[in-house]
Amino acid sequence: MTFDAAAWLESATIDPAVLALRPDYRALLITAEGLLPGPSDELSERLLADAESAARERFGDGPVEEHPHLAAWREAFRAFGAKPQRTRPSAEALLRRLSAGLPRVDRLTDIYNAISVGHVIPLGGEDLDHYVGAARLVRAEGDETFETTAGGEPVVEHPAPGEVVWRDDTGATCRRWNWRQCTRTRLTHDTTRAMFVLDALGPMDDTALKAAGDQLMEALTEASPGVTIASRLLGGAA
Repeated sequence: MTFDAAAWLESATIDPAVLALRPDYRALLITAEGLLPGPSDELSERLLADAESAARERFGDGPVEEHPHLAAWREAFRAFGAKPQRTRPSAEALLRRLSAGLPRVDRLTDIYNAISVGHVIPLGGEDLDHYVGAARLVRAEGDETFETTAGGEPVVEHPAPGEVVWRDDTGATCRRWNWRQCTRTRLTHDTTRAMFVLDALGPMDDTALKAAGDQLMEALTEASPGVTIASRLLGGAA
């Protein structure tokens, strides 16, 4: 069956209970088909190195969590009961690794991590070939399955009731808004169809969110010249 990106994006939802926590939340969803996956390469290394350099210049030795967008994300985590000192928003977790260097994972993950660091925005990617049904951001019931690893072994966890999670028809795909992605839908060396989520709160306006999305789309096109891209903005005035 041919994938209808526009229809799939239109099916994505944010539950009103999530927007009640943060009415300023917006998600920019981007789908990409025809990706060229694989290990980290010269292109992904260049993007990460440039992002590292820009972030070091921006933050110096200062505390990254005081950046207005990251501070807002800490507040959002506290709003549903998470402790951001223990489970950090994904962009903060990445930026805290600057001194040792950002991880090199694979070319697709490296690309979106570079955009996340460069724009100080939580950003994740999911393999659409392993995604089942519509993407929706909800407050968890607590019985959703979340496939991950512990001690190198596969385990199934469950989010806490009320926790903000992305989910599909099978279970939770990302816990605590943007803290950790599941293993089932993570990007791999075989991923050719993906969905990316760019998470914005009030300190990041729509112009800045669009700039981050545009740079991601440009990078994906450079890395995979035949890629087909679609996008949709959810939340806010969308």
